[in-house]
Amino acid sequence: MKVLHFFKTYWPDTFGGVERTIHAIAQSTAAYGVETEVLSLSRTPNENTRRLDGHMARKARLDFELASTGFSLQVFRKFGELAGKADLIHYHFPWPFMDLVHFQSRHGKPSIVTYHSDIVKQRLILPFYQPLMQHFLKDVDAIVATSPNYLKSSPVLKAFEAKSTVIPIGIDENAYPAPTEADNDWCRSAVTGPFVLFVGVLRYYKGLDVLIQAANQLRCKIVIAGSGPIEQQLKLQVAKLRLDNVIFLGEITEQRKMALLYACRGFVFPSNQRSEAYGLSLVEAAMCGRAMISCEIGTGTTYVNEAGLTGLVVPPSDPARLAEAINRLVDSSEEAERWGRAARDRYASLFTADRMGKAYAALYSRLVTAAQAE
Repeated sequence: MKVLHFFKTYWPDTFGGVERTIHAIAQSTAAYGVETEVLSLSRTPNENTRRLDGHMARKARLDFELASTGFSLQVFRKFGELAGKADLIHYHFPWPFMDLVHFQSRHGKPSIVTYHSDIVKQRLILPFYQPLMQHFLKDVDAIVATSPNYLKSSPVLKAFEAKSTVIPIGIDENAYPAPTEADNDWCRSAVTGPFVLFVGVLRYYKGLDVLIQAANQLRCKIVIAGSGPIEQQLKLQVAKLRLDNVIFLGEITEQRKMALLYACRGFVFPSNQRSEAYGLSLVEAAMCGRAMISCEIGTGTTYVNEAGLTGLVVPPSDPARLAEAINRLVDSSEEAERWGRAARDRYASLFTADRMGKAYAALYSRLVTAAQAE
Protein backbone atom coordinates (compact mmCIF):
# COMPACT_ATOMS: atom_id res chain seq x y z
CA MET A 1 0.00 0.00 0.00
CA LYS A 2 1.29 3.46 -0.92
CA VAL A 3 0.54 6.37 1.42
CA LEU A 4 1.26 10.04 0.74
CA HIS A 5 1.69 12.28 3.80
CA PHE A 6 1.15 16.00 3.23
CA PHE A 7 2.23 18.77 5.61
CA LYS A 8 3.79 22.23 5.33
CA THR A 9 7.22 21.22 6.68
CA TYR A 10 9.28 18.06 7.09
CA TRP A 11 12.83 16.82 7.55
CA PRO A 12 15.50 17.93 6.74
CA ASP A 13 14.09 21.49 6.62
CA THR A 14 12.54 21.41 10.10
CA PHE A 15 12.41 18.97 13.04
CA GLY A 16 9.31 19.92 15.05
CA GLY A 17 6.78 17.69 16.77
CA VAL A 18 4.53 17.09 13.75
CA GLU A 19 7.55 16.27 11.60
CA ARG A 20 8.79 13.78 14.20
CA THR A 21 5.32 12.22 14.29
CA ILE A 22 5.17 11.82 10.50
CA HIS A 23 8.61 10.18 10.58
CA ALA A 24 7.52 7.81 13.35
CA ILE A 25 4.35 6.85 11.45
CA ALA A 26 6.36 6.20 8.28
CA GLN A 27 8.82 4.02 10.17
CA SER A 28 6.26 2.08 12.20
CA THR A 29 3.82 1.37 9.36
CA ALA A 30 6.59 0.02 7.11
CA ALA A 31 6.47 -3.24 9.08
CA TYR A 32 2.85 -3.63 7.93
CA GLY A 33 3.57 -3.24 4.22
CA VAL A 34 3.05 0.52 3.93
CA GLU A 35 5.26 2.44 1.49
CA THR A 36 5.45 6.11 2.51
CA GLU A 37 6.17 9.34 0.68
CA VAL A 38 6.03 12.76 2.36
CA LEU A 39 5.37 15.99 0.46
CA SER A 40 6.20 19.32 2.11
CA LEU A 41 7.41 22.80 1.22
CA SER A 42 11.02 23.96 1.16
CA ARG A 43 12.98 27.05 0.19
CA THR A 44 15.55 24.69 -1.35
CA PRO A 45 13.44 21.85 -2.78
CA ASN A 46 16.10 20.35 -5.03
CA GLU A 47 18.67 20.03 -2.23
CA ASN A 48 16.20 18.68 0.34
CA THR A 49 14.35 16.09 -1.72
CA ARG A 50 15.87 12.84 -0.54
CA ARG A 51 15.32 9.36 0.87
CA LEU A 52 15.09 9.36 4.68
CA ASP A 53 15.18 6.14 6.67
CA GLY A 54 13.42 4.09 4.01
CA HIS A 55 10.88 6.64 2.72
CA MET A 56 10.96 9.56 0.30
CA ALA A 57 10.79 13.17 1.46
CA ARG A 58 9.68 15.16 -1.56
CA LYS A 59 9.61 18.95 -1.72
CA ALA A 60 7.79 21.75 -3.53
CA ARG A 61 9.12 25.30 -3.55
CA LEU A 62 7.94 27.48 -0.67
CA ASP A 63 6.97 30.86 -2.20
CA PHE A 64 6.02 32.78 0.96
CA GLU A 65 4.57 32.44 4.46
CA LEU A 66 1.66 34.29 6.05
CA ALA A 67 0.34 33.71 9.60
CA SER A 68 2.49 30.54 9.95
CA THR A 69 1.01 29.18 6.71
CA GLY A 70 3.28 28.29 3.82
CA PHE A 71 2.12 28.87 0.24
CA SER A 72 3.37 27.32 -2.99
CA LEU A 73 2.23 27.35 -6.62
CA GLN A 74 4.43 24.38 -7.50
CA VAL A 75 2.84 22.14 -4.89
CA PHE A 76 -0.47 21.88 -6.77
CA ARG A 77 1.22 20.02 -9.61
CA LYS A 78 3.48 17.93 -7.36
CA PHE A 79 0.65 16.93 -5.06
CA GLY A 80 -1.50 15.92 -8.02
CA GLU A 81 1.27 13.73 -9.44
CA LEU A 82 2.04 12.00 -6.14
CA ALA A 83 -1.61 11.60 -5.12
CA GLY A 84 -2.26 9.88 -8.44
CA LYS A 85 0.25 7.16 -7.52
CA ALA A 86 -0.89 6.76 -3.89
CA ASP A 87 -3.55 4.46 -2.47
CA LEU A 88 -4.36 6.85 0.39
CA ILE A 89 -3.65 10.45 1.37
CA HIS A 90 -2.66 11.26 4.97
CA TYR A 91 -3.03 14.95 5.87
CA HIS A 92 -1.70 16.64 9.01
CA PHE A 93 -3.81 19.46 10.45
CA PRO A 94 -3.63 22.45 10.81
CA TRP A 95 -2.41 23.96 7.56
CA PRO A 96 -5.14 26.00 5.79
CA PHE A 97 -3.35 25.97 2.43
CA MET A 98 -3.50 22.16 2.51
CA ASP A 99 -7.30 22.32 2.39
CA LEU A 100 -7.14 24.31 -0.86
CA VAL A 101 -4.72 21.81 -2.42
CA HIS A 102 -7.00 18.94 -1.37
CA PHE A 103 -10.05 20.38 -3.15
CA GLN A 104 -8.17 21.60 -6.21
CA SER A 105 -6.60 18.18 -6.84
CA ARG A 106 -9.85 16.18 -6.84
CA HIS A 107 -7.67 13.12 -6.28
CA GLY A 108 -10.53 10.76 -5.44
CA LYS A 109 -8.42 8.68 -3.07
CA PRO A 110 -9.41 7.75 0.50
CA SER A 111 -7.99 10.29 2.93
CA ILE A 112 -7.42 10.75 6.62
CA VAL A 113 -6.26 13.71 8.68
CA THR A 114 -4.29 13.53 11.90
CA TYR A 115 -5.64 16.43 13.94
CA HIS A 116 -2.61 17.68 15.83
CA SER A 117 -4.01 20.89 17.29
CA ASP A 118 -6.80 23.43 17.26
CA ILE A 119 -5.90 26.78 15.75
CA VAL A 120 -4.91 28.78 18.83
CA LYS A 121 -2.51 31.61 17.99
CA GLN A 122 -4.22 32.79 14.79
CA ARG A 123 -7.66 33.29 16.36
CA LEU A 124 -8.27 36.50 14.39
CA ILE A 125 -8.18 34.72 11.04
CA LEU A 126 -10.13 31.66 12.22
CA PRO A 127 -13.59 33.11 11.32
CA PHE A 128 -12.42 33.58 7.73
CA TYR A 129 -10.91 30.09 7.53
CA GLN A 130 -13.69 28.26 9.37
CA PRO A 131 -15.96 27.53 6.36
CA LEU A 132 -13.08 25.98 4.42
CA MET A 133 -11.89 24.07 7.49
CA GLN A 134 -15.34 22.61 8.14
CA HIS A 135 -15.71 21.63 4.48
CA PHE A 136 -12.28 19.95 4.52
CA LEU A 137 -12.85 17.98 7.72
CA LYS A 138 -16.26 16.90 6.44
CA ASP A 139 -14.74 15.71 3.16
CA VAL A 140 -11.97 13.46 4.52
CA ASP A 141 -12.86 9.87 5.33
CA ALA A 142 -11.44 9.69 8.85
CA ILE A 143 -10.00 11.98 11.52
CA VAL A 144 -7.39 10.84 14.03
CA ALA A 145 -7.02 12.61 17.37
CA THR A 146 -3.79 11.97 19.23
CA SER A 147 -5.44 11.54 22.64
CA PRO A 148 -8.93 10.99 24.07
CA ASN A 149 -8.44 14.22 26.03
CA TYR A 150 -8.06 16.27 22.87
CA LEU A 151 -10.97 14.57 21.13
CA LYS A 152 -13.17 15.39 24.12
CA SER A 153 -12.01 18.98 24.64
CA SER A 154 -11.66 20.28 21.07
CA PRO A 155 -14.69 22.36 20.03
CA VAL A 156 -13.90 21.57 16.38
CA LEU A 157 -13.71 17.80 16.78
CA LYS A 158 -17.05 17.60 18.63
CA ALA A 159 -18.82 18.02 15.30
CA PHE A 160 -16.87 15.14 13.75
CA GLU A 161 -16.88 12.63 16.60
CA ALA A 162 -18.57 9.95 14.48
CA LYS A 163 -15.68 9.79 12.03
CA SER A 164 -12.94 10.33 14.61
CA THR A 165 -10.71 7.78 16.29
CA VAL A 166 -7.84 8.06 18.78
CA ILE A 167 -4.32 6.87 17.95
CA PRO A 168 -1.74 8.12 20.46
CA ILE A 169 1.63 9.20 19.10
CA GLY A 170 4.23 6.56 19.83
CA ILE A 171 8.01 6.47 19.70
CA ASP A 172 10.51 3.69 19.04
CA GLU A 173 12.92 3.12 21.91
CA ASN A 174 15.41 1.51 19.52
CA ALA A 175 15.68 4.78 17.58
CA TYR A 176 17.24 6.52 20.59
CA PRO A 177 21.00 6.17 21.14
CA ALA A 178 22.28 5.07 24.52
CA PRO A 179 24.45 7.72 26.23
CA THR A 180 28.15 6.90 26.31
CA GLU A 181 30.27 7.25 29.43
CA ALA A 182 31.60 10.48 27.93
CA ASP A 183 28.02 11.76 27.67
CA ASN A 184 27.37 10.86 31.30
CA ASP A 185 30.60 12.61 32.34
CA TRP A 186 29.49 15.70 30.42
CA CYS A 187 26.13 15.60 32.18
CA ARG A 188 27.75 15.40 35.64
CA SER A 189 30.05 18.31 34.86
CA ALA A 190 27.37 20.48 33.19
CA VAL A 191 24.92 20.13 36.08
CA THR A 192 25.90 19.50 39.67
CA GLY A 193 23.31 18.67 42.29
CA PRO A 194 19.67 17.61 41.85
CA PHE A 195 17.82 19.05 38.87
CA VAL A 196 14.59 18.89 36.93
CA LEU A 197 14.70 18.91 33.16
CA PHE A 198 12.85 20.53 30.28
CA VAL A 199 13.65 19.55 26.69
CA GLY A 200 12.02 21.12 23.67
CA VAL A 201 11.72 24.10 21.36
CA LEU A 202 11.51 27.33 23.34
CA ARG A 203 8.14 28.68 22.22
CA TYR A 204 5.57 31.04 23.72
CA TYR A 205 3.15 28.29 24.78
CA LYS A 206 5.69 26.17 26.66
CA GLY A 207 5.15 28.07 29.94
CA LEU A 208 8.88 28.45 30.54
CA ASP A 209 8.45 32.01 31.80
CA VAL A 210 6.23 30.55 34.55
CA LEU A 211 8.87 27.91 35.34
CA ILE A 212 11.47 30.67 35.68
CA GLN A 213 9.14 32.61 37.98
CA ALA A 214 9.01 29.51 40.19
CA ALA A 215 12.80 29.07 40.27
CA ASN A 216 13.53 31.12 43.40
CA GLN A 217 11.21 28.84 45.41
CA LEU A 218 12.91 25.62 44.31
CA ARG A 219 15.30 23.34 46.17
CA CYS A 220 16.93 22.17 42.95
CA LYS A 221 18.22 23.42 39.62
CA ILE A 222 16.27 23.81 36.40
CA VAL A 223 17.94 22.61 33.22
CA ILE A 224 16.49 23.86 29.92
CA ALA A 225 17.75 22.05 26.81
CA GLY A 226 16.81 23.38 23.40
CA SER A 227 16.56 26.62 21.49
CA GLY A 228 13.77 28.63 19.93
CA PRO A 229 12.08 31.96 19.27
CA ILE A 230 11.87 33.11 22.91
CA GLU A 231 15.31 31.96 24.06
CA GLN A 232 16.76 35.46 24.53
CA GLN A 233 13.60 36.64 26.23
CA LEU A 234 13.88 33.83 28.78
CA LYS A 235 17.58 34.49 29.40
CA LEU A 236 16.80 38.17 30.02
CA GLN A 237 14.13 37.12 32.51
CA VAL A 238 16.65 34.94 34.38
CA ALA A 239 19.19 37.78 34.45
CA LYS A 240 16.60 40.29 35.66
CA LEU A 241 15.56 37.97 38.51
CA ARG A 242 19.25 37.23 39.30
CA LEU A 243 18.66 33.50 39.37
CA ASP A 244 21.60 31.13 39.72
CA ASN A 245 19.71 27.84 39.50
CA VAL A 246 18.50 28.03 35.88
CA ILE A 247 20.84 26.48 33.29
CA PHE A 248 20.38 26.91 29.54
CA LEU A 249 22.18 24.23 27.55
CA GLY A 250 20.99 25.17 24.05
CA GLU A 251 20.83 22.50 21.36
CA ILE A 252 22.29 19.19 22.48
CA THR A 253 22.95 15.82 20.85
CA GLU A 254 20.51 12.94 21.25
CA GLN A 255 23.07 11.07 23.38
CA ARG A 256 23.40 14.00 25.78
CA LYS A 257 19.63 14.38 25.92
CA MET A 258 19.35 10.77 27.00
CA ALA A 259 22.08 11.26 29.61
CA LEU A 260 20.13 14.20 31.05
CA LEU A 261 16.86 12.25 31.05
CA TYR A 262 18.36 9.39 33.01
CA ALA A 263 20.10 11.74 35.47
CA CYS A 264 17.29 14.19 36.27
CA ARG A 265 15.02 13.94 39.31
CA GLY A 266 12.05 14.44 37.04
CA PHE A 267 10.80 15.99 33.84
CA VAL A 268 8.92 19.29 33.97
CA PHE A 269 6.67 20.35 31.10
CA PRO A 270 4.89 23.60 32.03
CA SER A 271 3.07 24.25 28.72
CA ASN A 272 0.09 26.48 29.44
CA GLN A 273 -1.81 26.84 26.15
CA ARG A 274 -3.69 24.41 23.90
CA SER A 275 -1.06 24.85 21.20
CA GLU A 276 0.67 22.09 23.20
CA ALA A 277 -1.59 19.32 21.99
CA TYR A 278 0.43 16.27 23.09
CA GLY A 279 4.05 16.65 24.15
CA LEU A 280 6.39 14.10 22.60
CA SER A 281 9.03 15.11 25.14
CA LEU A 282 6.73 13.73 27.85
CA VAL A 283 6.62 10.40 26.02
CA GLU A 284 10.42 10.38 25.91
CA ALA A 285 10.52 11.03 29.66
CA ALA A 286 8.05 8.21 30.27
CA MET A 287 10.12 5.89 28.09
CA CYS A 288 13.11 6.66 30.33
CA GLY A 289 11.11 6.00 33.50
CA ARG A 290 11.06 9.59 34.74
CA ALA A 291 8.40 11.11 36.96
CA MET A 292 6.69 14.03 35.23
CA ILE A 293 5.10 17.37 36.05
CA SER A 294 2.75 19.03 33.58
CA CYS A 295 -0.22 21.41 33.51
CA GLU A 296 -3.90 20.69 33.00
CA ILE A 297 -4.77 22.37 29.70
CA GLY A 298 -7.29 19.83 28.43
CA THR A 299 -4.93 18.25 25.91
CA GLY A 300 -2.84 15.11 25.53
CA THR A 301 -0.24 16.23 28.06
CA THR A 302 -2.50 14.93 30.83
CA TYR A 303 -3.08 11.73 28.89
CA VAL A 304 0.66 11.00 28.75
CA ASN A 305 1.21 12.17 32.34
CA GLU A 306 -1.70 10.79 34.37
CA ALA A 307 -2.08 12.79 37.57
CA GLY A 308 -1.09 10.83 40.67
CA LEU A 309 0.03 7.81 38.66
CA THR A 310 3.02 8.96 36.58
CA GLY A 311 3.61 12.31 38.25
CA LEU A 312 1.86 15.53 39.18
CA VAL A 313 -0.48 17.80 37.22
CA VAL A 314 -0.89 21.44 38.29
CA PRO A 315 -2.94 24.41 37.06
CA PRO A 316 -1.35 26.32 34.17
CA SER A 317 0.49 29.62 34.73
CA ASP A 318 0.70 29.14 38.51
CA PRO A 319 4.34 29.52 39.66
CA ALA A 320 3.57 28.71 43.31
CA ARG A 321 1.79 25.41 42.51
CA LEU A 322 4.48 24.50 40.01
CA ALA A 323 7.23 25.14 42.59
CA GLU A 324 5.34 23.09 45.17
CA ALA A 325 5.08 20.13 42.78
CA ILE A 326 8.76 20.27 41.80
CA ASN A 327 9.89 20.45 45.43
CA ARG A 328 7.69 17.47 46.29
CA LEU A 329 9.27 15.47 43.48
CA VAL A 330 12.78 16.46 44.57
CA ASP A 331 12.18 15.85 48.29
CA SER A 332 10.39 12.51 47.95
CA SER A 333 12.62 10.14 46.03
CA GLU A 334 10.34 7.21 46.88
CA GLU A 335 7.34 8.87 45.22
CA ALA A 336 9.43 9.98 42.25
CA GLU A 337 10.70 6.45 41.70
CA ARG A 338 7.19 5.01 41.94
CA TRP A 339 5.85 7.55 39.44
CA GLY A 340 8.81 6.85 37.15
CA ARG A 341 8.12 3.11 37.14
CA ALA A 342 4.45 3.75 36.37
CA ALA A 343 5.45 6.15 33.57
CA ARG A 344 7.64 3.46 32.01
CA ASP A 345 4.77 0.94 32.22
CA ARG A 346 2.38 3.44 30.65
CA TYR A 347 4.81 4.05 27.80
CA ALA A 348 5.11 0.31 27.15
CA SER A 349 1.35 -0.20 27.06
CA LEU A 350 0.22 2.94 25.19
CA PHE A 351 2.99 4.90 23.52
CA THR A 352 5.23 2.55 21.54
CA ALA A 353 5.79 3.18 17.85
CA ASP A 354 4.74 -0.35 16.98
CA ARG A 355 1.36 0.11 18.66
CA MET A 356 0.85 3.35 16.72
CA GLY A 357 1.97 1.82 13.42
CA LYS A 358 -0.33 -1.16 13.81
CA ALA A 359 -3.30 1.13 14.46
CA TYR A 360 -2.59 3.38 11.47
CA ALA A 361 -1.97 0.41 9.16
CA ALA A 362 -5.32 -1.09 10.18
CA LEU A 363 -7.08 2.23 9.54
CA TYR A 364 -5.39 2.61 6.14
CA SER A 365 -6.40 -0.92 5.15
CA ARG A 366 -10.00 -0.43 6.21
CA LEU A 367 -10.38 2.79 4.21
CA VAL A 368 -8.66 1.46 1.08
CA THR A 369 -10.71 -1.73 1.17
CA ALA A 370 -13.93 0.27 1.55
CA ALA A 371 -12.97 2.52 -1.37
CA GLN A 372 -12.22 -0.47 -3.60
CA ALA A 373 -15.59 -2.03 -2.75
CA GLU A 374 -17.52 1.03 -3.93
